[in-house]
Amino acid sequence: MSNPRGMFMERFDVVVIGGGQSGLAAVGALREHGIDPVVLEASGQAGGSWPCYYDSLTLFSPARFSALPGLPFGGDGDRYPHRDEVVDYLTRYTEHLGAEIRTHTRVEAVESGGAGFVVRTADGRSITAAGVVAATGAFASPVRPLPPGQEGFTGQLLHVAEYRSPECYADKRVVVVGGGNSAVQVGYELADVARVTLASRAPIRFLPQRRDGKDIHHWLTGAGFDHLPPEWLIHAVGGTLVLDAGRYEAALAAGRMERRPMFTALDGDAVVWADGTREGVDVVLLATGYRPSLDYLKPLGALTPGGAPLHSGGVSATHPGLVYLGLEFQRSFASNTLRGVARDADYVIPPLVAHVRGASAAVGL
Repeated sequence: MSNPRGMFMERFDVVVIGGGQSGLAAVGALREHGIDPVVLEASGQAGGSWPCYYDSLTLFSPARFSALPGLPFGGDGDRYPHRDEVVDYLTRYTEHLGAEIRTHTRVEAVESGGAGFVVRTADGRSITAAGVVAATGAFASPVRPLPPGQEGFTGQLLHVAEYRSPECYADKRVVVVGGGNSAVQVGYELADVARVTLASRAPIRFLPQRRDGKDIHHWLTGAGFDHLPPEWLIHAVGGTLVLDAGRYEAALAAGRMERRPMFTALDGDAVVWADGTREGVDVVLLATGYRPSLDYLKPLGALTPGGAPLHSGGVSATHPGLVYLGLEFQRSFASNTLRGVARDADYVIPPLVAHVRGASAAVGL
């Protein structure tokens, strides 16, 4: 078979788009069912976005709860692995799987084709497949709110995706926008060198990291909290919780950093606070999250007008044979984390495999 660009069109049972933790979890689950997929990764290495995160990032869950199936983290199971440890771990997991991972291979579009899909890559290649796993995460699509006055703002406006370390912000006035784990963690370390305010729409709510000498994940796992649907979490908790070993809440109480209600506008070199006061700032750092990086699925009609996937628990509601992994709150509180993604893979891969086998039988393969 040849494609319209005149190149040979390859065929695989399943194409996994994305070689980060979600894509690797998909490979492991597919292997359990006897299917060897090809993995297409846009960057130069497997491991997804982890090498791009800020320098001080650590997992919010201990190593013992954060390994993918078949390969423990190793070392002290109660430590919180650093970003670079996670990168090394995912590299080892890639070697452990021995999967075919094609790096520097960006997917531009997934289209319907025959009984399955045609995956088009930026280098002009096409691959047909009966099944597709969309596992591209969200780091490439940071959410950037558009505060009034940002066009004339003379300070620095950036997203936490662009932040690496605090040194270049020494002696500056910094406003960190957001009330989640990343906003608080980055704000706390910036407070060593800068004057920092956390700006959020609601007060920051802290969850103690340890209880009775054990990390909170020990209790959450034992109680089955990680298995509960996200609707329950939103109803029970009412918003975002920040995991805290004691230092973050204490830093706010001591005035090391402050929290204020979200500002209403940017004005030249300043922010305009909710009470109408105007204050000069050097940097506004948006820790406002990410949205799924799924534009390549637009040709399928698998997304809402706003670009969100139409799915139930990660199984496409529009196209049999298409599944998702790594979406925030896909099936539970832990869905887009190392500790939760393999569990979601065990949920979405069986119906994908059934579809792939049915499609193969239909064409006599």
